[in-house]
Amino acid sequence: MPHLLDDPHHDGSEIYVPPGTPALGDEVPVRVRVPAGGTERAVWVRVVEDGEPRVVPARLDRADAHERWYVATVRVHNPVTGYRFLLDEPGGYRWVDQRGVHARDVTDAHDHRLSVHAAAPAWMHDAVVYQVFPDRFARSAHADARPLPDWAAPMGWDDEPVATGDTGRQLAGGDLRGVQDRLDHLQRLGVDTLYLTPVFPGRSNHRYDATSFDHVDPLLGGDDALVALSAAVHARGMRIVGDLTTNHTGAGHDWFRRALADPASEERSFYYWTAQEPGYVGWLGHRSLPKLDHGAPGLARRLTAGDDSVVARWLRGPVALDGWRIDVANMTGRYGADDRTHEVARTIRATMRAVNPDAVLVSEHFHDAGTDMTAGGWHANMNYSGFSRPVWTWLADPAGGTPALGLPVPLPRRPGPDAVAAMRDVDAAVPWAVTTHQWNLLASHDTPRTRTVVGTRALQEVAAGLLLTYPGTPVVFAGDEGGLTGTTGEHARVPMPWADVDAGGGPRWDAATFATYQRLIALRRSSRALREGGMRWAVVADDALAFVRETADERVLVLAARAPWAGAELPAWLAPDGAENLYGGAALDRVEGTGPDRGPVLRLPGDGPGVQVWRLR
Repeated sequence: MPHLLDDPHHDGSEIYVPPGTPALGDEVPVRVRVPAGGTERAVWVRVVEDGEPRVVPARLDRADAHERWYVATVRVHNPVTGYRFLLDEPGGYRWVDQRGVHARDVTDAHDHRLSVHAAAPAWMHDAVVYQVFPDRFARSAHADARPLPDWAAPMGWDDEPVATGDTGRQLAGGDLRGVQDRLDHLQRLGVDTLYLTPVFPGRSNHRYDATSFDHVDPLLGGDDALVALSAAVHARGMRIVGDLTTNHTGAGHDWFRRALADPASEERSFYYWTAQEPGYVGWLGHRSLPKLDHGAPGLARRLTAGDDSVVARWLRGPVALDGWRIDVANMTGRYGADDRTHEVARTIRATMRAVNPDAVLVSEHFHDAGTDMTAGGWHANMNYSGFSRPVWTWLADPAGGTPALGLPVPLPRRPGPDAVAAMRDVDAAVPWAVTTHQWNLLASHDTPRTRTVVGTRALQEVAAGLLLTYPGTPVVFAGDEGGLTGTTGEHARVPMPWADVDAGGGPRWDAATFATYQRLIALRRSSRALREGGMRWAVVADDALAFVRETADERVLVLAARAPWAGAELPAWLAPDGAENLYGGAALDRVEGTGPDRGPVLRLPGDGPGVQVWRLR
């Protein structure tokens, strides 16, 4: 099996581009590595300024027996400045962009990018996020005393959620004190950032149909419960991120009720109105979710802009959230000819920066978010397109029949090259500063469970291995670490089986999978290369993927295999002092190669399914 490490390479990590956010007018040195066997006569950088390309010569910076490094200067003339490398070689030229190396002309869409927009806060490099759906995580001793609202159908804690139909009415009664009581579980797992789906009152168990942004749902314990939970999280050195709907409210929201009651009210301008039933625009036609019109000046003042806005209020004490995940970010501010998405995102970020410069702003897109991630608004996106879907299609249980998310077809099982091509396409649409902070996830409250998608404990370990070693911020949906199952997003919102968790395992809790997640999270924390390093694909086979993560002081090799495969040989110089296995236990043997030069190589084992991680230096 041939390897890919003889390809020229550049990415936005520290060994190629200086760390930090450049300013307009800065001149930034950018480096590219070329294998010693390359035939380049010269190297250039093509830069686009004000829409016009120009080429800048690169000079040889250093060389050894294995590689040559070239450096060129890129002037940051535009807020987002694109560039790619040009290699002049006998027989023609090649380009090096974010998708790889091309012996043909390519579009600018996948160029490397320098952005003047600040990256996500530094703590995101180290973060492992844990998503909690409050109604299904844990019930406190106070939950039974709360009256059941008229919209709800009570659900036993051990009941199976319905998968389709009127799923929003089932109420299991989880609350915020229940989350607080179980923070030890999060710390045992090793996560350090709690992400809560909405806590504002609504008329559903998911609460994405808010009836107010002014207080926490009494069913969850009210404002005092969120204050106490936040204080407990912060006391443990952890962070807490909230969830806000800026695209719509619920039909029972205070603003919408005033808009209906008084056509002359300011709130009337907050929504889109039509002559067709029901008289207003609902998100995707849902009359329970009236869509907000961000062209209304008063809406920005109330929701997104300034110190008195909803965005700002919950970032301040006593709650002091550490950031927001924005629901339906892709549609926020967009309707027909209106497109204010970037304006809204930048407004939210500016408001957050004024209250807490270290707060993170994450968008929800289920599809290609590339154009929205370069505008200086969202720090990162929930990376369904660039991580979840490709990993699902590579590891999917062929007999599982899991539906492809958002499509009227089953989820296919595809070979490694197809999965990697999708990952590279999506990664290449955004700056490296975004890629390295994307919220990578294997499941969420909107998707089937990981165990259901892949089918086995062994393949879930492979999936988790990719999650905890790939560039970006790993996100674990509560319960995935114990192998919980679910066929749809709604069916996956199964209450945490605490009796089995507390017993150290049981029919509904896979203790071995929990231990796997613990080890992989600890591995990530032990390696700066896995948290911050660049990324080079080394092997892309049908049944195995290998890549190198690298910082100035560390080089790590990751191998994920979904089945037994042929193995591969990598250059021995990658590990000058030998390889140390960090996960999986397999040796990375230095042997005589089978290629024409018969020189020493590192032999990748062909076992599978499984994950192996080695430190090479």
